Amino acid sequence: MTSRYLLDTNIISDLMRNPGGRVAGRIRTVGEAAICTSIIVSAELRFGAAKRNTPALIAIVDKILDRIPVFSFETPADQFYAILRAKLEGAGQPIGAHDLLIAAHAQALGCTLVTHNRREVSKVQDLTVEDWLV
Repeated sequence: MTSRYLLDTNIISDLMRNPGGRVAGRIRTVGEAAICTSIIVSAELRFGAAKRNTPALIAIVDKILDRIPVFSFETPADQFYAILRAKLEGAGQPIGAHDLLIAAHAQALGCTLVTHNRREVSKVQDLTVEDWLV
C-alpha cells in the first residue's frame, strides 16, 4: 500500500513561498498522487489570503488548492477528534483547535501528517508525522 501524506498549513505555505524548495522536492519524490490536504488547512490558507486581500496571493492559494486533493471533514474524523480531544484534555495536554482537527483528520484518513509544527502534534499518540522542512 502506498503512503498518503496530508500537508499541513505551514507546509503548503512554504510550497507557495518556495515553489522549487524542499517541499516541492519531497512531493516530486513521493509523487503528486500521494499528497492531499484537509478542508481545515484549505480554510486556513484561504483566510490568510483573504486577510491580506492581495489578488496575487489569492490566485496562488487557488492554484495550489486546485492541484491538491482537499478532503472534507466527515465521519469518522469526528469520532477521531472526540476521542483525541478527550484524551489530550484529560492528560492536561490540549493542543490548538485547528491542529487538533487536522491531526484527527489525518488519523481518520490513515495519512502521515506533514507539518513543521511538531511540538503541538507530538502530543497525539498513534499519529505518524513528518517534517519536510528539516
